Amino acid sequence: MISKAFQDIVSQMADVFPKKFGIADATGLVLAANGPEIPEDLVEELIGAAEENVKMFVREGYTVRLIDGRPYPEYIVYVEGTDEVSRYCCNAVTVAANNVRHYYDEKYDKTIFMQNIIFDNMLAFDLHQKALELHVDVESPRAVFYIKVMKKGEIGIYEVIRNMFPDKEKDFVINIDSSNIVLIKEMKDNYDSDTINNIAKQILDNVHSETMMSISVGVSTVAENINQLNTAYKEAQIALEVGKVFDEEKSILNYDSLGIGRLIYQLPIKLCELFLQEVFKKGDISLLDSETILTINKFFENDLNVSETSRQLFVHRNTLVYRLEKIYKLTGLDLRKFDQAIVFKVAMMVHKYLTSNPMKM
Repeated sequence: MISKAFQDIVSQMADVFPKKFGIADATGLVLAANGPEIPEDLVEELIGAAEENVKMFVREGYTVRLIDGRPYPEYIVYVEGTDEVSRYCCNAVTVAANNVRHYYDEKYDKTIFMQNIIFDNMLAFDLHQKALELHVDVESPRAVFYIKVMKKGEIGIYEVIRNMFPDKEKDFVINIDSSNIVLIKEMKDNYDSDTINNIAKQILDNVHSETMMSISVGVSTVAENINQLNTAYKEAQIALEVGKVFDEEKSILNYDSLGIGRLIYQLPIKLCELFLQEVFKKGDISLLDSETILTINKFFENDLNVSETSRQLFVHRNTLVYRLEKIYKLTGLDLRKFDQAIVFKVAMMVHKYLTSNPMKM
């Protein structure tokens, strides 16, 4: 359908510019032209040159310009000749074609439609009306996977994700920027938590094997209908944000498995600060050295068992007791008492949350 719109532009502008010109897609297919199509091998050469992302250039007697796309240029405009008129014609056709493409994307592109939903750019009435026009099933269950590149590389991961989920009618890959990609995946009726986790693991493994890049994947709960997609998107974001603070070793972070970290994340910063002041009346938690922190963490890992903790730390039981007494003197909390240990554990998480410079989404 967009080729017809491009052809209308070319036909109208052919009366204005005394040049032969056309519009081709990223595969080299000529979508519209006002004269005989140029040789296929020449189109491919122009496309290849365009992949270098030069805004405008001349090649083989043609002036060529890219039509910007997401995430890569999708179309090029070529004009016969390299003079000033050819450059002017190329610019004019590019502007007109770009406007048509934007209109086409807004009206017919399902991925743009899904992007507007998760970014909360649509009213509920418009959402259902647009879904009807685009033949999008509003009742299909969908999960949102927020993929964040932890360490950038020379290769982008958009194509990797797109190739993993090629069905553009059901699965939507949204390129936010070079470090953040969102996958909206339609789920079959018999899905469960294992199914969702397996998809996240496949993403993790494929990206690593093909690009050697490190990523984290935030996973939402399943949106049972299209109205819940925006909420699911926010859940996937929160899963990454909370996991970055409390589960640094994990690469897959599920919103429904965040535990107490999710509760702390939702607390106001000022309330967290007041809580720490109340708990640590004798001294700040930052006064504890790394050895003491290691002792505390290991003590919690072993369910407050002194014997097992001392064994794993390779210290005498009395040494561990001495360390626990030291913690009590510094903080006023006896970790051997269950209720005080709980308060201390939560306080440690709150402190870690505050020192991570949280940015609420």
